[in-house]
Amino acid sequence: MSESISAIAAFMTRSFDGAEIAPDQDIFEAGYGNSMFSMQLVAFVESHFGIEVDADDLDIDNFRSINRVASLVARKQSLVSA
Repeated sequence: MSESISAIAAFMTRSFDGAEIAPDQDIFEAGYGNSMFSMQLVAFVESHFGIEVDADDLDIDNFRSINRVASLVARKQSLVSA
């Protein structure tokens, strides 16, 4: 999962003008995330990791932090490889 964390952190850093985001930092509470960024993040996750984010996955809690996004990716990848 560390490769996922690195890729997600790099995406967020680029998106937030170089801001360093802690793995468990709530990006919405910190004022970084908004609805537009949420859609960009979903598109990044789908294209970078080759997974499909379903409607059931679109819970904001799945996208609050680097670690939560990485957990979603790991869950989705385990379903694909099962």
